[in-house]
Amino acid sequence: MKEQTAINAIRILSADAIQKAKSGHPGLPLGAAPIAYELWAHHMSHNPKNPKWMNRDRFILSAGHGSAMLYSLLHLFGYGELSVEDLKQFRQLDSLTPGHPEYRHTVGVEATTGPLGAGLGMAVGMAMAEKHLAAKFNKENYPVIDHYTYVLCGDGCLMEGISSEVMSLAGTLGLGKLIVLYDSNSITIEGGTDLAFTEDVTKRFEAFGFRTYTVQDGNDIEAVGRAIEKAKEESDKPAFIKITTKIGYGVPAKEGKACAHGEPLGEENVKILRKTLNWPCEEPFKIPDEVYDFYKELASQGEEKETVWNAMMEEYAREYPDLKAELERWFDEDREDNLIEDVDFWKREGKAEATRSISGKALNYIKDKMPNLVGGSADLGPSNKTIMSEAGEFSKETPDGRNIHFGVREIGMTAIANGMLLHGGLKTYTATFFVFVDYMKPMLRLSSLMQIPQIAVLSHDSIGVGEDGPTHEPIEQLAMLRSMPNMYVFRPADEIETKAAWYTAVTSKRTPTCLVVSRQNLPVLAGTSKDALFGGYVLRKEKKSEADLLMFATGSEAGLAVEAAEKLEEQGISARVVSMPCMELFEEQTKEYKESVIPANVKKRVAIEAGCSMPWYKYAGIDGCFVTMDTFGASAPAGQLFEKYGFSVDNVVTTIENYMRNK
Repeated sequence: MKEQTAINAIRILSADAIQKAKSGHPGLPLGAAPIAYELWAHHMSHNPKNPKWMNRDRFILSAGHGSAMLYSLLHLFGYGELSVEDLKQFRQLDSLTPGHPEYRHTVGVEATTGPLGAGLGMAVGMAMAEKHLAAKFNKENYPVIDHYTYVLCGDGCLMEGISSEVMSLAGTLGLGKLIVLYDSNSITIEGGTDLAFTEDVTKRFEAFGFRTYTVQDGNDIEAVGRAIEKAKEESDKPAFIKITTKIGYGVPAKEGKACAHGEPLGEENVKILRKTLNWPCEEPFKIPDEVYDFYKELASQGEEKETVWNAMMEEYAREYPDLKAELERWFDEDREDNLIEDVDFWKREGKAEATRSISGKALNYIKDKMPNLVGGSADLGPSNKTIMSEAGEFSKETPDGRNIHFGVREIGMTAIANGMLLHGGLKTYTATFFVFVDYMKPMLRLSSLMQIPQIAVLSHDSIGVGEDGPTHEPIEQLAMLRSMPNMYVFRPADEIETKAAWYTAVTSKRTPTCLVVSRQNLPVLAGTSKDALFGGYVLRKEKKSEADLLMFATGSEAGLAVEAAEKLEEQGISARVVSMPCMELFEEQTKEYKESVIPANVKKRVAIEAGCSMPWYKYAGIDGCFVTMDTFGASAPAGQLFEKYGFSVDNVVTTIENYMRNK
């Protein structure tokens, strides 16, 4: 059987799936199918019978709109028994073939992609994970971690700013096993790329520190194969292959045109495609048996490669039993830890301190317990307190280092850390100033969507930033993060709550965690406890048998709330203070627990937080009282700002007294 028939099977299945769904993006699958086929058939080490093989090559479709091509590949190679019926359900409710590839949803999908450029960042993360793990575990004659990371991107991916962030770092770190395949079809939704994208992309990648190769005709699989083999040669530079393709190949009415990108071909054009490709079957989704047999033979080669690797691992286990056991522990997502019972971890120092500093101490304690924890900051490590002591620096020369210098690249940093998590074997954290989480948000959203336990340390959490002014003072960011599904957002008030945040972050299996910590020192609070692990708890109990008032607070305002409650008590108002370091965790608790903390019969409620009021209506109610920040801040010493915007004991007490009188 000719390989061209195997390639055309990818095109036909993609076109049929999109046509049946009456929705999708046929242009990329028709143009890039030969690239994907050549890579998967002759260069990638992968075993469809074991999609989680530790040492498989990773493939990410950064241009996630081309998902029909990926699903066709997975079906033909026999991944997870993805059937023709699944392809027929493309883009339908509850199908295994959603509009864009989704991690954990479809067997063989390595990462959720769709936001253009994100896949490039995650590919860099996977290549970094490979390099770090190889440095940790490989021994002479035992390359136990030794694989490539391939990413297929399009013009749109390279227009996105994230592409420059992550490719620049990939070149700096010398990720020689990262190979970028650029499907260069020169078409965007609005027309030709010359409308808005005219730089010499190859020279750009040379400047990043990549080896670059060019294939003039994407249908020439021999030329594509030669370029991939050159890219795989040992090097301390990543590789970039520009491959010129025709979007919508095989359909004259669509080929090379913007209309090929994001709409079905139409029934008549699908018939023309079959004729152009000399496809032997008129029936939609019909693939000749000889094609399936051919792909089955190709898939068996990957099984043989894993068999050879397994034999090497048996010898490795005999020579280096401790390393083998450690490697397996690192890749075991379900392993337990005893941090909850670690007396030294939970011990109180009992002094006023910024929660960013407490966070840094907690990180440095945990790093000794979790040797596979790696991470860093977007060039703010000393301020974020996220540098691990005596843990080395990840660099081209020292890839076994655990401190990663991401540079001023917030969105790139987060995508890279996601990729490292997706690779397996590592835990990761990221960091920046809280106000710049705006730059991280799209990739944190993917963390939540993929259900991976990413960690973001976000310091300088409020107007406590002070003199740097409103550009650096977060207001709406807490509301933004709290509105995101599957995300823990911690704003701890003191040492114990900060440790509870870190404990939650490093033990979470499927939920990312944001630690929002202060620049300024916060007081020691007598009532804090491990109950912070429930997300919310009673920090100060009312003095009377029943509370007149519920006061909600987080972070730097928790101590303020306690002081105000003591003053109110003198006025005959009995107040319960509820610390709510993590609303999302609190919502996971039982109805009984939540009622014990927030009694439904106490109707008068006050929320105190140096952030916008929006998230608090759920707890304080529409008739509640809010001491919050619903304007931008200003440039001044922090103490003056807290006074100006009402975060003083006197103002809180006066505000509540007026509220109680008027209600």
